[in-house]
Amino acid sequence: MNRWDPGYRPIERSPKGINKIQVGPPLILSLSFVAVIFLGTVILKLPIMTHEPISWIQSLFTSTSAVTVTGLVVVDTGSVFTTAGQAVIAVLIQLGGLGLMTFAIVTLIALGSKISFLQQSAVKEAFNQTDLSTLVSTAKSVLIFAFFVELVGFCILSAYWMQEKGVSEALFHAFFYTISAFNNAGFALSGDSLSAYVGDPIINITISALFIIGGLGFSVWIELHKKRRWQRISVYAKTMILGTLIVNVTAFLLIFIIESDNPATLANLDTQSALWASWFQAVTPRTAGFNTLDIASLEDPTTALMLLLMFIGGGSMSTASGIKLMTFIVLIIAAYNYIQRGAAPRLFGRTISNDTISKALALTMISIGITWIAIFLLLMSEKADFLDIVFEAVSALGTVGLSRGLTGELSNSGEWIIILLMYAGRLGPLTLAYFIASPRISRIKYPEAKLAIG
Repeated sequence: MNRWDPGYRPIERSPKGINKIQVGPPLILSLSFVAVIFLGTVILKLPIMTHEPISWIQSLFTSTSAVTVTGLVVVDTGSVFTTAGQAVIAVLIQLGGLGLMTFAIVTLIALGSKISFLQQSAVKEAFNQTDLSTLVSTAKSVLIFAFFVELVGFCILSAYWMQEKGVSEALFHAFFYTISAFNNAGFALSGDSLSAYVGDPIINITISALFIIGGLGFSVWIELHKKRRWQRISVYAKTMILGTLIVNVTAFLLIFIIESDNPATLANLDTQSALWASWFQAVTPRTAGFNTLDIASLEDPTTALMLLLMFIGGGSMSTASGIKLMTFIVLIIAAYNYIQRGAAPRLFGRTISNDTISKALALTMISIGITWIAIFLLLMSEKADFLDIVFEAVSALGTVGLSRGLTGELSNSGEWIIILLMYAGRLGPLTLAYFIASPRISRIKYPEAKLAIG
């Protein structure tokens, strides 16, 4: 085409040797977490951050655990890290829990910058939202809601701990535990987590309320605030509220029944303390990571129940991870509907789309695959009990932070495996799958195959 023709457009050429790289939202999200983890690793390695020197792998492990809001530790947070180091860990937890994209969007708004379509897409991926037009208001609401809940938790814990600690120590404990609990991180300033408060109603109620609120999902709380009536809220919000209630109460009753005769857990506690301990251990596997009972001393049925709870996790757009409660519910409804030969799976009078079911199935299968590979590799690298390894792997991928004592005994290879698991768990297996697999559009339609299943 002649360059003087009206339809002529010059061809843009990249400089020699430089190829354009397509950067999608999953990659932006992935690299954002990597950048913060790396920065946290460097800062935590500084001499002022620890009472005694730690290795680079220990610093990386701690930073990854904080940013992914997991809570697994290879060195004791309370005794090894100084107050400055603990404060840095709290900041990393806050960044990872509320989400880097939330802070990025609010910062851009404060500076008067326009949010590009790519940036909006990245935040949409982080928030698991489908409507780009509501992302800015959602980001603002998330921050306001989070800081309000944390402020309430901070005030309650400060007032409580001032009765037994000095003012500065009480304030710092309240600051650290509020951030750790609300963000479902599970980091504690004591080696036995919250075991000293096994029967304390104030600590049990405040800490569990913080991580349940954070793990339910910001979109649910925003809906409840705006609509305020059960009939007006969405199917998703209704399902999350009822599902969380049913799962928590069921787990609470099962743990109390199973552990009642266990002398290492509930048998030697009074009834009130036993009830509080059962409640706390029932709700903490939803990726919170705190414990008031010795996890290694739990009965095998309780451990199996906790494995399921850790794998399920919390709600979408929350500080929790796992495959998410909604994913679990969708799969159950789809399976039940297929057995009943129903026309289409329904939930609160609404049809569940095939795309939603496929996404839930893909996420679950990817999570199972990653967990199996990690267990296989850990069995090769660690000399530990099989159940301990399975528990560690599921806890890491679900970013829960509970352990049967294996974390501190991991080899360097084992530490790297757990680091990658925590990262994958926080980022989301489905996001990783989108990142790894480029979409392919086929213009060829093949004949349908009839395959025997089951």
